[in-house]
Amino acid sequence: MKPSKLERARVDKAMERLREMEGDFYDTTKRQKRMVDESLVNAPKREEEGAFFPTPREANPPSISPTTEKKGLDQMDPILGKEQGGNPLPAPLAGGDPEDRDLFSVPEETDINLFKQEGARAPPHPLQDPSQPEHPTKNRPDKHQPADVARGQKYVQNLGLANARDIIKMLRWNEKYGIRFMRLSSEMFPFASHVEYGYKLESFAAETLAEVGRVAAELGHRLTTHPGQFTQLGSPRPEVIQSAIRDLEYHDEMLTLLRLPEQQNRDAVMIIHMGGMYGDKGATLDRFRANYAKLSPSIKARLVLENDDVCWTVHDLLPLCEELNIPMVLDFHHHNILFDASKIREGTKDIVDLYPRIRATWDRKKIRQKMHYSEPCPEAVTPRQRRKHSPRVMTLPPCPPDMDLMIEAKDKEQAVLNLMRNFRLPGWDQFHNMIPYEREDENKPSPKMPPKKKQDQKRKPLPRRKVKVGEGVYDYEEEALPPDEQANEESKPPSLLNEVPASEIGMGGPQNRVFWPVGMEEWLRPKKREVKKKTPAMAAGAKLEGEEEGESLKGVVEANTTPKPKPKPRKRKKKVEAEDDNGDDG
Repeated sequence: MKPSKLERARVDKAMERLREMEGDFYDTTKRQKRMVDESLVNAPKREEEGAFFPTPREANPPSISPTTEKKGLDQMDPILGKEQGGNPLPAPLAGGDPEDRDLFSVPEETDINLFKQEGARAPPHPLQDPSQPEHPTKNRPDKHQPADVARGQKYVQNLGLANARDIIKMLRWNEKYGIRFMRLSSEMFPFASHVEYGYKLESFAAETLAEVGRVAAELGHRLTTHPGQFTQLGSPRPEVIQSAIRDLEYHDEMLTLLRLPEQQNRDAVMIIHMGGMYGDKGATLDRFRANYAKLSPSIKARLVLENDDVCWTVHDLLPLCEELNIPMVLDFHHHNILFDASKIREGTKDIVDLYPRIRATWDRKKIRQKMHYSEPCPEAVTPRQRRKHSPRVMTLPPCPPDMDLMIEAKDKEQAVLNLMRNFRLPGWDQFHNMIPYEREDENKPSPKMPPKKKQDQKRKPLPRRKVKVGEGVYDYEEEALPPDEQANEESKPPSLLNEVPASEIGMGGPQNRVFWPVGMEEWLRPKKREVKKKTPAMAAGAKLEGEEEGESLKGVVEANTTPKPKPKPRKRKKKVEAEDDNGDDG
């Protein structure tokens, strides 16, 4: 007899209730363990106190009743908040692995940021001899003197200027090989948005950035930026909001100082993520709206939102972008990991229906649309593993010809060149494979000559030369160079073979050899010297080969060589001494 629909519904409801109870029990047990580890066990302050004076414990330590266990996690938050000193535990994440939602939350600082802050708090100390250049042993920073903040700031500013000058070479390289879209690094000017040691760019970098913008305008290249994942305008922490605004102001100043033409300046956008949800998606959106209203008009004109692979889907951000007039970047890789399953499927077929709405967010501000594309590593299975970008991409998404596509891959320009070659895109035949371990676009010094033998201290006679002056002929001795000039001549570096001009260094050489296959980055470096170790088999083979050669030449050696007789040793004469008899006769 088959069960009725009502009975099946009751069974399904009971099974669902059992799953909920099992999940609540699992979460409660984990939360209890965390509370015991963090709150109930108090470690001694010093090792000797813990060894000889054990910390007293309460007779009846606080515990959680079985009734509280059954109520689940929601009613345990006040207890845990009290144990944590009023600070609630981090809220769970949406998306990703379900088993990790109660263990991880979106971080707002990383070890890299902490390292940078620590480095900024300890600027370089004055040198032992400020009049001389720095030396690792002879002229080191004197840590007994107070730190020189001005010297440290000058150092990081010079780093930023060097980074900015390198962009010009990058733009020339991209133009040569058909790449006209580049993302500027957020770390170009170190510590520029730091809360204590930050600085403005206009006072020292305006001319350099203007030169970069002039080259970009001349070549017609688009430049954009992508502030870090910790630039979040929806965070509940005020210090995070202040840091995010400082970071956006730094990026906006850098792009403004490029002095690009009107349309290129409008297309120079700053792309950020929404960040975490902090347990309440609606409250996070409200905080973003309030903080976005406080931004300057220049930042609002450049700000763009992007969907991510942890919390915020396309369907979450698109209504907000339409409400606040913010362009939205569609990231296909993030969409394939995190999407609204009730409205859309994984892949690109259904997302194409949203193209007109996404395109409209760009057209309102007259900005050229852009999209992001990347692929997960081939071995990735879980959502966490799929977040990692593969070194290169093997295909292209549906992309209109009047928009820009940013390829996010570990191999950077090599991934773009690989796509150009696979799909026969314009410029695919303008570059060739590199020669392994050889570079035709770098200067190589000539091999070192063996050192010359030292000449005698005695002065050798100089060559004599005859010169005709009038009717007479005179001979004279050539003048020798002074000792210091002779030393300079001997200390000159070896001449360069096939010297490459500075403007052509790193540009691929005469045959444009700039491409290497996947995993062959070692071709860029000189080949390491290989030392083959002799094995017993190799030694035995060499011995046999030597024996065969010896047997074949045995007759020749015996015929041509005769052993010389050894000279007979001379016998030494023994000295015979007469005995001196001192005895008396008779």
